[in-house]
Amino acid sequence: MVLTDGDVTLRPIKLRDQKDWREVNQRNRDWLRPWEATIPPPAPWGPVIQRPTYRQMVRHLRAEANAGRMLPFVIEYQGRLVGQLTVAGITWGSMCAGHIGYWVDRDVAGRGVMPTAVAMAVDHCFRKVGLHRIEVCIRPENGPSRRVVEKLGLREEGLRPRYLHIDGAWRDHLVYAITAEEVPEGLLRRWHRSRHSPSPGK
Repeated sequence: MVLTDGDVTLRPIKLRDQKDWREVNQRNRDWLRPWEATIPPPAPWGPVIQRPTYRQMVRHLRAEANAGRMLPFVIEYQGRLVGQLTVAGITWGSMCAGHIGYWVDRDVAGRGVMPTAVAMAVDHCFRKVGLHRIEVCIRPENGPSRRVVEKLGLREEGLRPRYLHIDGAWRDHLVYAITAEEVPEGLLRRWHRSRHSPSPGK
């Protein structure tokens, strides 16, 4: 499926995106490295896991999508690939929840691209996929990423100590969440309304 709002589009990641994906990701290495997941040292009894190649990553994402556990997207802005957004950890049964991770080209940060992409993904998860709750887990030090979810009005629910292996160590993460009942009109509509509302005191 393809989701579009103005200049922002979410579409499934493809093998043929490799060249554009690598160019954007490599150009943003210094900006992204502090927030990217890394592979922890193997336990004495555990397997040695290598960082996947692009092709391995896409094949894994597709397999997880086919199993109903993931929705892997690339983000386009004005027709150009500028980042990635993945709805992962999808759980059904009595939970019906998932969590969103994302990154974006520094060149388009601050233009509303990422909040728009997240809002579209959340609405799709609630209205089409049938999920009830979405989480976004962010390192406390990651101000730009926290601003994305705060602009969208997600609730901060607390701290998960040493939650994920990021940039070479186990890092604390803040949990932000939203449920379908909180946005009956849709998160994207609420985001657009907040962008066009006058600032306090004006």
